[in-house]
Amino acid sequence: MMAKDDRPRAIADVSTGTILATVTIAVPPERVFRALTAADQIPRWWGSDELYRTTRHTADVRPGGAWYSEGRGADGHEFHVQGEYLQVDPPHLLVMTWKAPWDGDNVTTVTYMLEAVEPGTRLTMRHEGFGARKDACRDHGSGWERVLGWLNDFLAAEAGGKALSVFHCRLIPPRPDFAFTMTDQERALMRDHSDYLRGKLGESVILFGPVADPAGPWGLGIMRADNEAGVRVLTDGDPTVRSGLGFRYEILPLMTVVM
Repeated sequence: MMAKDDRPRAIADVSTGTILATVTIAVPPERVFRALTAADQIPRWWGSDELYRTTRHTADVRPGGAWYSEGRGADGHEFHVQGEYLQVDPPHLLVMTWKAPWDGDNVTTVTYMLEAVEPGTRLTMRHEGFGARKDACRDHGSGWERVLGWLNDFLAAEAGGKALSVFHCRLIPPRPDFAFTMTDQERALMRDHSDYLRGKLGESVILFGPVADPAGPWGLGIMRADNEAGVRVLTDGDPTVRSGLGFRYEILPLMTVVM
């Protein structure tokens, strides 16, 4: 068994086209499983500012359900990866296909196995199906070691009682009279916006709603995250921002919070 403070380890067996990686994380399997599957979790930890960040994740976590992740590299280049769940047995087993454009859209299989151990959870990851694509197998091996390191750091910080920061998030519409001149398409977009934030109430979102500003109404969200980068992941996923119609968030950290 790995020591509690060991970093993740990954081995790429290019002769069989298989990667095996493992890490021990000081939280229960149920918490690790949720971090690996929940749409509001993966963007919080999968990535780093100097390499790339996952900005949005959707998942229908059931056998036959689809999952899809998208993000942006440090150079601004957008990417995505997707697949389908084959086996779902929370919190011990998750098997899914993996299809990435940078791997030629070849379909491989990722298996997560979670075992309760004394420090918390031993996570073993198996990625197979690379065949003769040795370079792809080797590159994914080093990539998985980084990914499991991000996961470990995220959950370890949470387990250590790291306090979340709270942010005042102002959604600025594309025009001052937007609230009074919305088209039917824009009204539908605002419903999607409301559904998006409502789905995150109690986790990332503390409260949200429109503000009757005499200069023109705007949207208020009080949100919590590890840091500004974390809340940016949340706001970048808002349907209004993703629409490309000119919505933008102004984000300001609260200096202190009294609740």
